[in-house]
Amino acid sequence: MEPKPPAGQASPSSSRVLTIPNAISLLRIALIPVFCWLIVDPDTSAAGIVLFSVVVATDWVDGLLARRLGQVSEVGKILDPVADRLAIAAGLVALVVRDAFPLWAAALILVRDLAILGVGAVVFVKQKVRLDVRWIGKIATFSLMAAIPWISWGRLELPLGEAALVAGWIVFMVGIVEYYVAAVVYVGDLRRVRDSGSRSP
Repeated sequence: MEPKPPAGQASPSSSRVLTIPNAISLLRIALIPVFCWLIVDPDTSAAGIVLFSVVVATDWVDGLLARRLGQVSEVGKILDPVADRLAIAAGLVALVVRDAFPLWAAALILVRDLAILGVGAVVFVKQKVRLDVRWIGKIATFSLMAAIPWISWGRLELPLGEAALVAGWIVFMVGIVEYYVAAVVYVGDLRRVRDSGSRSP
């Protein structure tokens, strides 16, 4: 197993663009308008939620393949999280429009994402450093990606909706706490990167 680089340092990578993991990330992005269209249509909402679940649940596939195939790339390190955040944001908007997910709960997720992405982008532009994803962030994202479809499924009164709704809210409450704990950790990483850059000659 390769040693994990310290926070604030990127993993070894190449400048390749045309790789299998990057193609998967692009496919996931291409499916975003499809599941959004399915979700907002009352006749196909169930299919849309299922497709949304598949797209967000496979966020680990491109990263895993990149490491296994030796195709880690600088483009992929940006494209993978972009695909994740775009899918989550678009899915949440569609579910709120469909009245399948509460606006306040979606706002808790989106506001946190926008804040972290904004600050991270500023650090990347100024110091050319990309922060690696922390395990607490991965666990929080996984929890929320399970909770969002379950809650939506239950609110639309689809089969087994009551059980899905209860399980979804339990997992959501745990996941949203983890999500903001992860945000605090990332802020600490960003401060360390900023401080190390200010001390550099």
